[in-house]
Amino acid sequence: MAASTHTVTNQAPPLVGYDVFAADRALVEAVERHLDPQLLDEARDELTTLGRTTGSAQVQEWGALANENPPRLRTHDRYGNRVDEVEFHPSWHRLLGKGVSAGLTAAWSRPGGHLRRAAGFIVWTQAEAGHGCPLSMTHAAVPALRTDPALAAEWEPRLTSTVYDQGLRPAAQKAGVLFGMGMTEKQGGSDVRANTTEARPLAEDGTYELTGHKWFCSAPMSDGFLVLAQAPGGLTCFLVPRVLADGTRNVFRIQRLKDKLGNRSNASSEVEFDGTWARRVGEEGRGVRTIIEMVSATRLDCVLGAASLMRQAVAQAVHHSAHREAFGGKLIDKPLMRNVLADLALESEAATTLAMRLAAAYDDGGEEERAFLRLAVPAAKYWVTKRCTPVAVEALECLGGNGYVEESGMPRLLRESPLNSIWEGAGNVQALDLLRALQREPQALNAFLREVGLARGADHRLDGAIKNLLAELADLDGIEARARRLVERIALVLQGSLLVRYAPPEVADAFCASRLGGDWGSAFGTLPHSLDLATVVERARPVS
Repeated sequence: MAASTHTVTNQAPPLVGYDVFAADRALVEAVERHLDPQLLDEARDELTTLGRTTGSAQVQEWGALANENPPRLRTHDRYGNRVDEVEFHPSWHRLLGKGVSAGLTAAWSRPGGHLRRAAGFIVWTQAEAGHGCPLSMTHAAVPALRTDPALAAEWEPRLTSTVYDQGLRPAAQKAGVLFGMGMTEKQGGSDVRANTTEARPLAEDGTYELTGHKWFCSAPMSDGFLVLAQAPGGLTCFLVPRVLADGTRNVFRIQRLKDKLGNRSNASSEVEFDGTWARRVGEEGRGVRTIIEMVSATRLDCVLGAASLMRQAVAQAVHHSAHREAFGGKLIDKPLMRNVLADLALESEAATTLAMRLAAAYDDGGEEERAFLRLAVPAAKYWVTKRCTPVAVEALECLGGNGYVEESGMPRLLRESPLNSIWEGAGNVQALDLLRALQREPQALNAFLREVGLARGADHRLDGAIKNLLAELADLDGIEARARRLVERIALVLQGSLLVRYAPPEVADAFCASRLGGDWGSAFGTLPHSLDLATVVERARPVS
């Protein structure tokens, strides 16, 4: 019998046993808004099943175990043969298998696939973010491979399979495969044109031998990789399989695994190529153009991943505050805590609403939507991912000392929070990419302005922000030094326009007053007190 001094009172119960999808009103409404009505019932059933699985105690335990037991590199077998294998905890394989079976690599093969996958990705990665990396790269490899119809015919059915087939074997013998990507080298970073890995043509047309290194190669246990190397005709994209058709291992020497701040469950590595067999993807000298569609897709996944993390952080903060009592009442009913929670909820809903709008544009595929994505993706990648860390910090603080303790799960969210801002091009890369789109592709700006123009006249603060943005765009003096400021304004105007059109009035009013109208402080919890904050908080409460 426990001593009376150890009686536990006034602690919030674990947030488990709930439907992560149905509890997210902003996400549910986005699916209903953008998806073909004929697909809605099927999609709701899929996402509800996935949401209940994500919210289960078992899956949350898998997420914790996968991070407590990070991957290990095994370079040689017991006899001294080089094997270059990465060993994972069984929970990692369970999570990855569920993600694959839920269609998170199958967007390209079904109607409404990008929107359904985006919603599933936001839901499922709330359980554990690290395994989202191979899911993302496998999904994103498809458009790059489509530049070569023969390669696409061979590999796309494997990449879009809903079967997780573990282990290194020839791809032709597997029911499904995973892909990784290797672009970054230690001397170049984001400047991939400075890559030094060499590609020497072999006798068979389209085949090459690679020699060089990759400083950052994620998910090295994958079945294949898209990499960049210098061919005789310039920087070129290549497909590198881990296992060759005859069953022999390709030369893929894993030098070490990165010891990262977060993302502990996922293996990121340094690899060496030394006579490594590769197949060219696309034309020689057009490597960046070939792989750019993969990069664009993974950048969208960075937005989705940040939205997922923010939603989980806010859900935990609101859940804790709804159960915890202090100073004579529930925390959630205290005016100052309500202000903090509402501010966090606004950031989360704006991120989710924008992310799902981008996914819907991918499904549309028309010229107008492609032009819109050219500006909207780097803007969203820049802004949404940068808002993730302050949201995680403030949400953790809502739990007080409990949030600082590892068992709460909040420290894992905090360590993960900077990741999506860094991967697939950090902030400056996104800002410069957006500038290039403005300067070279006028149709991108026109598509963006048409999008935000759909909300004009609905809120005077949004109208003012659009006017100020146009003035900023008209002044190109010192534009590179002002790029971050410009991208931020573009992202906020886009978020505001979407919330004005689609969110409840209380949410849109609070967003426009603070983010666009300037009635806001420098930290969360500084919203105007006259707003209907209780409604905003209740909307974010994870009760399904």
